[in-house]
Amino acid sequence: MWLIRASTAAGKLNNHRGYEGPTGGSAALQRTVVTSLTPKNFWIQCKPGTLEPEVAFLNASLIPDVFPVLAAAHKTLVAKSRESLTTRTLHSELVYNYSGSKHITESLKRCGIAESSTYVLVARFGASVDEMKAIEKLINGKEIDLEELEGKANQAQIQKHYKISGLELGISSLADAITCRIAARDAL
Repeated sequence: MWLIRASTAAGKLNNHRGYEGPTGGSAALQRTVVTSLTPKNFWIQCKPGTLEPEVAFLNASLIPDVFPVLAAAHKTLVAKSRESLTTRTLHSELVYNYSGSKHITESLKRCGIAESSTYVLVARFGASVDEMKAIEKLINGKEIDLEELEGKANQAQIQKHYKISGLELGISSLADAITCRIAARDAL
């Protein structure tokens, strides 16, 4: 499992070592990327509201880099600190915030996972060692390094979903374009 953290209410990254939420509390975002997921028993265990511990499952083919996920995590923790989550749980809010869309159902379908998903990013806020072990037991697949995200990202699908033009990619990266959309969604 990977431990990625970001920090402070101002939204600064701190060596990917810790996330101190807007209220000063600390919340770690543990993540792992799994490929070759075997979905048979996995879907039986993932019925809505029954998964223990609660985690966020993101479609990893839409994630070209770690930074946009950290931006979505920050936005999620800000919403929690203001008691203004748009979705029912903290982890579904992470998937919703990653999507860049204002439509909850569409966001969860596009950026979440489906029964046919075999490449997922699993994230949990504030997971204990026991919870991390429980998550590892839940997922039957091959864990890969976060550095492999860019090489496995589906650039055409990302460009279509986030409406990123070739011209925009000429002056910025795919990860920067996604992060910009995540940050600006509520202002548009």
